[in-house]
Amino acid sequence: MAYELKTKETDNSVIEFIEKVESERKREDAYRLLDIFTETTGKEAKMWGTSIIGFGRYHYKYDTGHEGDAPLVGFSPRKAKFSLYIATGDDSRAPLLEKFGKHKAGKGCVYVNKLADIDEDVLRELIMQSVQFLQAHYPDE
Repeated sequence: MAYELKTKETDNSVIEFIEKVESERKREDAYRLLDIFTETTGKEAKMWGTSIIGFGRYHYKYDTGHEGDAPLVGFSPRKAKFSLYIATGDDSRAPLLEKFGKHKAGKGCVYVNKLADIDEDVLRELIMQSVQFLQAHYPDE
């Protein structure tokens, strides 16, 4: 049996999803992120799975043969923090992250508590760098 991806693009409403975010501040930040990601990528926001707002898409294939589609960039307003899906796998993001503000960086995403903690201009740079990195590594889209 083939592995089934849980996180696929859906037709669910991004606005309805954001409206369900309990914290008013987090909801406001989510709308601001929606604007920033949309303006920076020029791509329409789509829901991926039940909780990720993604922009653009790319098709990946690993050496193991596992393949699938993922958003080029995106974010999710999780209960504790925002997960920002930017610069996945790109080692050259470190200098930008140093200027980014208060965050925690994981392998696949960057976590922030609120937008007031970060530099929005650096976020735009990280989004563009991420899109360029992924399009260079997965050029079929």
